[in-house]
Amino acid sequence: MFYAVIMAGGSGTRLWPISRKRRPKQSQKIVGNRTLLQKTFTRLRKAVDSKHILITTGASNLRDIKKQLPNLQRSNFSVEPERRDTGPALGLAAAILEKRDPEAVMSCVYSDHYIIDEDEYRRIARLAESLIREKPDYTVILGINPAYPETGYGYIERARLFEKRGKSGIYYVKKFVEKPNLKTAQAYLKTGRYLWNSGMFFWKAKTLLELFEKNLPDTYKRLRKIQAALGTREEKKILREEYGRIKPISIDYGIVEKTKKILTIPSEFGWSDIGHWQSVKEILPGDKKGNFTKCHHIGLETDGSLIYAPERKIVATIGLRDMIVIDTEDALLICPKDRAQDVKKLVQELEKNGQNKYL
Repeated sequence: MFYAVIMAGGSGTRLWPISRKRRPKQSQKIVGNRTLLQKTFTRLRKAVDSKHILITTGASNLRDIKKQLPNLQRSNFSVEPERRDTGPALGLAAAILEKRDPEAVMSCVYSDHYIIDEDEYRRIARLAESLIREKPDYTVILGINPAYPETGYGYIERARLFEKRGKSGIYYVKKFVEKPNLKTAQAYLKTGRYLWNSGMFFWKAKTLLELFEKNLPDTYKRLRKIQAALGTREEKKILREEYGRIKPISIDYGIVEKTKKILTIPSEFGWSDIGHWQSVKEILPGDKKGNFTKCHHIGLETDGSLIYAPERKIVATIGLRDMIVIDTEDALLICPKDRAQDVKKLVQELEKNGQNKYL
């Protein structure tokens, strides 16, 4: 069977002060009147039975997620006792799914991703699933045709054509590259070979575990111990003990970048990683002056700005250009749009200074 794994364990520090530890960005109504997680679940539910959706998250976020999706069962969750980054989280999900179904095909979906053309997304996802069934020892990643030289995303350099199916080309992956500076990102776009790394992977669960065995053998051994304990009285104890001993590492660094058999499908379905306030500004429709406001706003000579505030407040601005203003009950953020990535550093300063009540 095909399973969708929703990654819902991130902290979303670059979307502070809306995103907080107890209610991170995936639990917030950043865009529209539903949370990002609810939007993601609804999108998947149109293609996958809810029994085949697995949400991986931390124990501290579980209650909040259950409030958003109250009809889900215990079997819909993979709960990490503590955070160990995306590698172990997906390894644990693979261990759970392989025990349920040795032939399981799994996809990795992030709860904070925004997709405009959902029909096209589902078409590409079905194509990726079919590739995995035909090539079970391969990894497939959805690459996004870049719309502009984004410096906040990692990139994929595609190699030669694997094959063409319908209107989609499928390519071998040459390499993955880190988030570039603006000059490098501009050069990437000119070549036509580079794609945004969406982080949306497809594997056979068994194959992903084999990749752990090859590249992260200690993690693999602990995942197998956890898998053996699933459904027994020792499950919680073994999970807590073994998972806590796993070294944190991202799926990209730990597994994907070391994998040789990997394909990418260049895609265009209106994708954005809602990772920082600038990305929010770019996906939302603005007024005639390029402003997006989620509040009662009145402005003079204000353009190109994103302004969030509680509905009961009026926000008045004069001479504001290309700025971000995010107001909450206990915190106010003001920064230029091109410094949106630095909000994470600000949160680190708050943590460093012991101002945990604002986190």
